[in-house]
Amino acid sequence: MKLNELRPAEGSTKTRKRVGRGDGSGHGGTSCRGHKGQNSRSGGGVRPGFEGGQMPLTRRLPKRGFYNRFRKDIVIVNIGQLNKFPKDSIVDVDALVTSGIVKGSGDGIKLLGSGSIDYPLTLKVNGISRSAREKIEASGGRVEVV
Repeated sequence: MKLNELRPAEGSTKTRKRVGRGDGSGHGGTSCRGHKGQNSRSGGGVRPGFEGGQMPLTRRLPKRGFYNRFRKDIVIVNIGQLNKFPKDSIVDVDALVTSGIVKGSGDGIKLLGSGSIDYPLTLKVNGISRSAREKIEASGGRVEVV
């Protein structure tokens, strides 16, 4: 068998319906669109979701809740999670992502005070709670809000 002898399996392909190619094809005349009406015209048809004047499904279903388009996606990190880092290391967004503590930075990273840490770290985060700042500074570390 050669590449030029390859054929699709029997019955696996259908020939395309070629409309508007004369009456002898069986698809001439109105080109399978029927006579008159909105769908027979060029550019005809109804918009997506239109149900012929019946109240559309999107309007029949009740609406619930509120979606805030301006919401910020703040990623939360607790102090207890920072025990992965060695003493006196600089912890910033890149370090948190590469260590696997967070998947991405979102719209900012905020440090919260759950857990404890016994050695100093230098933190560069977008936000920090008061209790987290007190715990970091008590252990001898520094906090920079960027």
